[in-house]
Amino acid sequence: MSGFIDFLHEAFAEFGPIQPRKMFGGHGIFHGGVMIGLVSDECLYLKADAETESRFVERGLEQFTYAKGNKRVGMSYYQAPEEALEDPAEMVAWARLAFEAALRSRK
Repeated sequence: MSGFIDFLHEAFAEFGPIQPRKMFGGHGIFHGGVMIGLVSDECLYLKADAETESRFVERGLEQFTYAKGNKRVGMSYYQAPEEALEDPAEMVAWARLAFEAALRSRK
């Protein structure tokens, strides 16, 4: 695993354990069997949905996109705020938003 993934274990420590899984050239970040984030190019993106997306957009956090043919496709994951990566207590709030969005998307 990369140093960034090791770092994420520390960043999420106050929220709870995460289980990174390699996928699509990056990693899925799981908590309690639910995918709450993804890592691509050493950047963490957190799960969002209709209830939480505006929190990310208002802060100017970028949506995760990937190339499909000659266009970009957006997914329901947004860049984690820098302060959440620097402060495990701040990460708890953002991780909880991502976890709740992931649970809602399973229904």
